[in-house]
Amino acid sequence: MPTSAIQAAAANKPVSGKKTIQGLMKSMEGEIAKALPSMLTAERFMRIVLTAASNTPKLYDCSPESFLGAMMQSAQLGVEPNTPIGQAYLIPYFNNRKGYLECQFQLGYKGLIDLAYRSGQVSLIQAHTVRENDEFVYEFGLDPKLKHRPASTNRGKPIYYYAMFKTKDGGSGFEVMSFEDVSDHAKKYSKAYNSGPWKSNFNEMAKKTVLKRCLKYAPLKTDLVRELSADGTVKNSIAANMYDVPDDLPVVDDDTGEVIEQAEQENGNA
Repeated sequence: MPTSAIQAAAANKPVSGKKTIQGLMKSMEGEIAKALPSMLTAERFMRIVLTAASNTPKLYDCSPESFLGAMMQSAQLGVEPNTPIGQAYLIPYFNNRKGYLECQFQLGYKGLIDLAYRSGQVSLIQAHTVRENDEFVYEFGLDPKLKHRPASTNRGKPIYYYAMFKTKDGGSGFEVMSFEDVSDHAKKYSKAYNSGPWKSNFNEMAKKTVLKRCLKYAPLKTDLVRELSADGTVKNSIAANMYDVPDDLPVVDDDTGEVIEQAEQENGNA
């Protein structure tokens, strides 16, 4: 693994660019192959990543360590980034604290569902959009209820998003968010709200948001919880297990939006 090359790129102003990142990717081909599940070859995965960077040239301007970190997270999870499937995204954003572009890894709606089913813990997981002319009723409490009957025509604008799950051992639950709640959440927590998948595919990202909130209440095993924790992270080093690499973004309280733990590098512990 080209650790020294990655570390050399981690100066105050990283040496990025197309040739640098492509060269590092090529030197990491063996590590990428080890990380990928059997259904995805290293050659195909690298081609997908290079296509993503060609379609979003700012990815080549990101610090190499963050780009490679995001790429390796995608590889270990076995999800294809920046494709029409919508499994995952590599997103460039400007880190004001550091003064340069970094690459953030984000799961897509389809990627989250794929991981849930692959875990073997979930028998059903869905998310849907409710539009203004649909019939929609829900109740929380000891006897929760959810009913959604889409209008046959002229459904109107989105007004709610909801998600539901059933586990193989009998657990179940659902969560509902209004259009306004989802929008506020995205503006507060997404580093790339104005340029990433929130801009190009709002409904899919909205369904992912309500799915993640719904799964907080699901009796999930550690492996799936760990996989879902990769969403929205920036990793600035490479490891055989990317879950061991600390996120370089502050940890934020989902309800208040307040920073509850600074990232390790920001505390001076890197």
